[in-house]
Amino acid sequence: MSGFDDLWYRSDDGLTLYARDYAGPDGDAPVALCMHGLTRNAADFAGLAPHLAQRYRVLVADQRGRGRSDYDPDPTRYQPLTYVQDMFRLLDSQAIPCAVLVGTSMGGLMAMLMAAMQPARVSAIVLNDIGPEVDPAGLARIKAYVGKAEPVADWAAAVAQTRAINGAAFPDFSPEDWLHFARGLYRPRAQGGGLELAYDPAISTPLTAADENAVPPDLWPVFGALSALPVLVLRGAHSDILSAAGLAAMRARKPDLVVAEIANRGHAPTLDEPDARAAIDAFLAMPA
Repeated sequence: MSGFDDLWYRSDDGLTLYARDYAGPDGDAPVALCMHGLTRNAADFAGLAPHLAQRYRVLVADQRGRGRSDYDPDPTRYQPLTYVQDMFRLLDSQAIPCAVLVGTSMGGLMAMLMAAMQPARVSAIVLNDIGPEVDPAGLARIKAYVGKAEPVADWAAAVAQTRAINGAAFPDFSPEDWLHFARGLYRPRAQGGGLELAYDPAISTPLTAADENAVPPDLWPVFGALSALPVLVLRGAHSDILSAAGLAAMRARKPDLVVAEIANRGHAPTLDEPDARAAIDAFLAMPA
């Protein structure tokens, strides 16, 4: 048994998009919406979602261009504001007025934007290794590999490629952990045999098209819009995306920010670590 139902819906611009729908304990359960990072998909939450479904109905979206969702014929639409509109469309399609948002990396940026745009629709946010400032070192690392990986022949090669890109973030992973991780990232190719990453290489277009010297958008006003909202931030202890200084600046601006640092993790914790799971459970159990 998968533990979830397949949910299909249409975007405002006509794409068919996909989400996993974990029913929750009953029909009146509150909703949690989980949003993955740039190159990832709904498989990232295969561990956390069933756990949350003990209390919540959990929706885990494949953003456009990832997983089972349609690829966008216009790559310039691969950017957070488009994804945010897709997420509101998903909630609207299910008549969901309000949700807890759980976002990893890009998904966390989306969560902040959603709360700033429609604050009444967000009850709490879990930000996984992301904030309003992105460390330039981590951004450069991501730009270096997104959309550039070639298909591989078999799972051993997929594991090797996955480990080469992500090894520093998970220094204690076992061979079994790496295989599980790779199986969430790769899928059989439709033609030609072998395996490919489960995303459209064109998601890199907005990254590579941007002026390398351009100033990133100032997201501090977006973060400021979360002042009245319960927010948990999880940070990988050696993250190259959310720096210690960046996290300290977030705490200075939002003194009630709840923070958990996850040992032996870079960018980004899987949210299956015991410390991450305990932090999420404690945060969601806090009185509103």
